[in-house]
Amino acid sequence: MILEISEERAIELIDKISNFIAKKRMAAPAIMTIESLRPLARIGSQLMHFLAPFAEIIFNAKEYQEFAALLENEEYVRLLIKRIDEIDVEMYREERKSRKLKNKRSRNKIKQFFKIKKKEKNIKE
Repeated sequence: MILEISEERAIELIDKISNFIAKKRMAAPAIMTIESLRPLARIGSQLMHFLAPFAEIIFNAKEYQEFAALLENEEYVRLLIKRIDEIDVEMYREERKSRKLKNKRSRNKIKQFFKIKKKEKNIKE
């Protein structure tokens, strides 16, 4: 059973987890969940160690134990949150810019529409 994890391996694992979460477009819910449960990370880690015999049937045993060890260190949990956010921003920067521009154009069209209607109404009166 792995009780400690090296800093290099922790960073590797954090990158792997962060990439997985960002690719699934679950960054915001993941960050909220991790932030809200951060005070309980050590308890969660101990629970993961307790459930290890059952979880290792489904997950890679070594990575599962390393992740449980990673959760024990609060600094790694903070780094995980930060890395998820960074990767999410990198991956979807262009998409967000185009969506923002599209929304802005849509709002401008709506404003123009109502300005035209207002002018027509004033002309009729």
